[in-house]
Amino acid sequence: MDVETIPVYVMGQRVDVPPSLTILRALEYAGYTLTRGVGCRAGFCGACATVYRIKGDPKLYFALACQTVVRPEMYLAQIPFFPSRRADYRLEELAAAPAALFTLYPELLRCLACGTCSKACPQGIDVRSYMAAAMRGDIAAVANGSFDCIACGLCSARCPVEETQYNVALLARRLYGRYLAKRSAHLAKRVEEIERGDFREGLAELRALDEAGLRSRYDARDIEA
Repeated sequence: MDVETIPVYVMGQRVDVPPSLTILRALEYAGYTLTRGVGCRAGFCGACATVYRIKGDPKLYFALACQTVVRPEMYLAQIPFFPSRRADYRLEELAAAPAALFTLYPELLRCLACGTCSKACPQGIDVRSYMAAAMRGDIAAVANGSFDCIACGLCSARCPVEETQYNVALLARRLYGRYLAKRSAHLAKRVEEIERGDFREGLAELRALDEAGLRSRYDARDIEA
């Protein structure tokens, strides 16, 4: 039986693929071997950032190839690495203060609040909002607002003043986690238990299981309300 296909273009070359496939699966269906620009395939790692256009539509689209289904007359170009600027620093030498953001990423003060970063984000994060918090020096707000960021770089790709929003967010989350976040008593207790060796026997038991046994144990686990 013939398989229904639609035309898409990879770096200008036409390939015909089933319309139900994601961009990544369509590339593989067309015979491409993906060794770069592909990672977890679950929308978490940000490695498969892709730029595309649709024939007759002047708009430039950005997406994650593992989460985006192909469309007819789609013109594709993957970005296996996004060359954005990343500041060098040692976290233990920084203070959780606005100066850390402004000194390492002074370009954040050039933000136009245009919102193109938010429109480009495949996670639907309000990037403009957390960048506004960064300009106020509110590290906690930046950390919380960017929590779901996977650092794919697409926000930076659209920025007219060439900010690296996701790197600013990563710095804020690191500062927040090291200096501002409330310490977890139960986490400290668990670390102490691990260091004491309380779980060695249980871990040895899990390592001895085959895949079916591990799946069975996982399915039967206790889940907190």
